[in-house]
Amino acid sequence: MTTPLKALATIISSSVQTLESAYSKKGVPFPSLDDPFQPISLYNEHDVVTATNLIVAAAHQIIATVRQPMDTLFDYAPAMYTSAALGLAVDVNVPDVLKDVGPQGLHVSEIGREVEIDADKLARILRYLATRHVFREVSPNVFANNRVSSVLVKARPLGQLKANRMTKYDGASAAAMVEHITDDAFKSSTFITTYLRSPREDSEAPFNLAMGTKAPLCEWFEEGENAWRGRRFTVGMAGAFDHLPPALFTEGFDWKNLPDGSVGVDVGGGVGSVTLLLAKTFPNLKFVVEDLEEVITLRARQFWENQAPKAIADGSVLLKVQNFFEPQTVKHAAVYFMRSVMHDWPDSTCITILKNLRAAASSSSKLVVFDTIMPYACPDPSGPPSPYPLLGNLGLAVGGFVTMLDLQMFNLGNGQERTLAQFVQLGEASGWKFEGVRPGLLAALEFSAA
Repeated sequence: MTTPLKALATIISSSVQTLESAYSKKGVPFPSLDDPFQPISLYNEHDVVTATNLIVAAAHQIIATVRQPMDTLFDYAPAMYTSAALGLAVDVNVPDVLKDVGPQGLHVSEIGREVEIDADKLARILRYLATRHVFREVSPNVFANNRVSSVLVKARPLGQLKANRMTKYDGASAAAMVEHITDDAFKSSTFITTYLRSPREDSEAPFNLAMGTKAPLCEWFEEGENAWRGRRFTVGMAGAFDHLPPALFTEGFDWKNLPDGSVGVDVGGGVGSVTLLLAKTFPNLKFVVEDLEEVITLRARQFWENQAPKAIADGSVLLKVQNFFEPQTVKHAAVYFMRSVMHDWPDSTCITILKNLRAAASSSSKLVVFDTIMPYACPDPSGPPSPYPLLGNLGLAVGGFVTMLDLQMFNLGNGQERTLAQFVQLGEASGWKFEGVRPGLLAALEFSAA
């Protein structure tokens, strides 16, 4: 058998050939790291996604393999400086200052003057990021946006960003989510050890210790002084699912074989973006979008008025105030479905939510959970094997995001990403029988009334 080092190098080499071939067939040059990011359809093609994941997985593993362990540890341990540097750059609008200066860049003295930060200290921050391929140091103390930092440019003119913090992130989901992580989540993460070393209630998370509050994150955001943080988080989440293909939801369940007039209930559905997709695809069905009063009255109604007013007018879509911690009032629906709801909560809370749905269900009702499935880092007998010698979850290429999201959910609300076995256990504990799963970026797990 070939050595792990040679096997990793072969994975990288063959995957690079796959990428270059895919771009060549389309007549598109492979993008430069120095140029601003431009989304193209190639990024979503199966062969390109697979090759990219293999390169990322193998590259990280080959680095961990060849360098001394202490070098790896001293890369990971001070990673908080990456969060701090990114958070500062986004907060003071450095990507926006560099937006129109072009590849020649701008001297840090001018950047510092614009963002009101000491130029010498700002240079150190930007050089730290440029060393990690966020921004580019064109010449000594001259910086420009690159492919990575360009994604952090916000949607409003620089003057408006400085004038109104409440609307600063509107239309800029990537910047909003990055600063939420480098602010709210970063501060909360410093209390993870304290949290785990002392018994805590399920309703508490490291976030509560960090912020000195008993309120869950969503309620904390509603407090006056945190309103801008809540808006930032909402904007960030609004773009979190933009990259998901519609087929995850339209083909994740057998909607087309439901009888005409069957009712689907979007539990904790926000404004109902998934329901909008389903209602357009399956006009013979009826849907109910459920969420808390503020979401339904202030946001969902406006969303549907803009996107599909006829659906509300003719009754094919109903917007309904419903707390999923309370008894479900839509009885005997054909399908109750949730998108990325379970990962927000600990098991005890999830069981409460699922029991409320089960009590309202009929014997023929289905439950569909669209959520991330946590992959194991070891080989998983129930799934396809990873190429030798890669980790079972492809390391940072796939498992990196899911394991990060898992700790993010724990950190902010004592939630978690779950393995397939854990989802099955939740169903059994709440009266739902697991029927099967359709894999994807968000898996579709189907349950029947047990």
